[in-house]
Amino acid sequence: MRAARGGKRVVRAVQGDPGLDANAADEMLACAAEGITFEVVPGIANAVGVPAYAGVPLRNGHGADVRFLDARTADTRAWSEVGASDSTVVVSTTLESVAAHAAELVTAGRKPDTPLTVTIDGTTTRQRTWTATLGSIAQTLKAAKVLPSPGGSRPAIAVVGERSAAAEQRERLAWFESKPLFGWQVLVPRTKEQAASLSEQLRSYGAVPSEVPTIAVEPPRTPQQMERAVKGLVTGRYEWIAFTSVNAVKAVREKFEEYGLDARAFAGIKVAAVGEQTAKALVEFGVRPDLVPSGEQSAAGLLEDWPPYDPVFDPIDRVFLPRADIATETLVAGLIELGWEVDDVTAYRTVRASPPPAETREAIKGGGFDAVLFTSSSTVRNLVGIAGKPHNVTVIACIGPATAKTAEEHGLRVDVMAPEPSVHKLAEALAEFGAKRRAAAIEAGEAVQRPSEKRPTRRRARTS
Repeated sequence: MRAARGGKRVVRAVQGDPGLDANAADEMLACAAEGITFEVVPGIANAVGVPAYAGVPLRNGHGADVRFLDARTADTRAWSEVGASDSTVVVSTTLESVAAHAAELVTAGRKPDTPLTVTIDGTTTRQRTWTATLGSIAQTLKAAKVLPSPGGSRPAIAVVGERSAAAEQRERLAWFESKPLFGWQVLVPRTKEQAASLSEQLRSYGAVPSEVPTIAVEPPRTPQQMERAVKGLVTGRYEWIAFTSVNAVKAVREKFEEYGLDARAFAGIKVAAVGEQTAKALVEFGVRPDLVPSGEQSAAGLLEDWPPYDPVFDPIDRVFLPRADIATETLVAGLIELGWEVDDVTAYRTVRASPPPAETREAIKGGGFDAVLFTSSSTVRNLVGIAGKPHNVTVIACIGPATAKTAEEHGLRVDVMAPEPSVHKLAEALAEFGAKRRAAAIEAGEAVQRPSEKRPTRRRARTS
């Protein structure tokens, strides 16, 4: 209220739907009393949202009756009523209390073979669901070794009744927990800016990406060469400018802004981009590239589509190539072979980033990550250099043969390789690997586990 009176915009978040929150009405009345305008955004109650994420529909086409029970406030009469009915019952409780509540329902009249599902950490990537009956849930939870819960009681949603469904039906409806990388902790050794779209893609597969930069980008030690090239760009020295990375686009853009220039300075110059992400960075700058490889998104792919120099059609024979200080010579050599003169300019330097926090380093070396995505040989070298070698249970995914070779040279087992050198194809390949791994576990009748869950436990020392 103090913040609102002071002109601040205040957001009051509640668990589930505001209409079911015990304090929301009082808070709205307090706002109304002081003339403070407010809005109510409807939400989804946990008792409805969690079963939906667990693949447990509460109603069918016949419109079965659904009852909701909060075990924290339910009295003996409430338990008796739901026990005597044949409706689907959604119980908000804790994992530690599920077995006791199941016994209460049996005492109240429900049959011991009545199906139920129990879900904890619903709608998060830690979600787990068990299918059992009122009579067997205690044994099911005991076999799962989840009790007692670390850190105290864990909120749970239990669905009791025929709509809680048999195991074979939930297997087909559990859309969330069956995602190919569900709950996987995936290390993405790229900066937050570079990893944004990749991390979003990984989340769509159910993964939890952790972005750890292994390379820091710094200006060139001697900026004069870059300054001359940018001035030459404006004065008509070049026929083409070729961008081989998002960082190159950023470096040129920053130099433009330093000189008070904008995208109009590219007028009359042909622009090439090595791939989709670089092209996207150019479009955000206001420049639509004339050439993006139609095949492989690499220097070799760019050369395949690059036209040879023709003195009749090309008034200028020079290409401006702003690159990193450690870039390979493939593109330069190829352009020269096609008849072009190349100004190969260091636009930025790549240096090894600072080590990540100790907790992250321990997770890398100790098997806390389920997978690592390596997008270049330098990310392999730098990650090992600043954080140590990933544990052997961690799935290693590489963007191409050269990166895989570097990983193997560092003693890593490569499990996944992208079918083409694209970070998004790499994520797709990891998802396919995860899906096959999950299917194999189910077919073998084994519990689906993440790679990090298969770490060997430390043996206790023998005592005499």
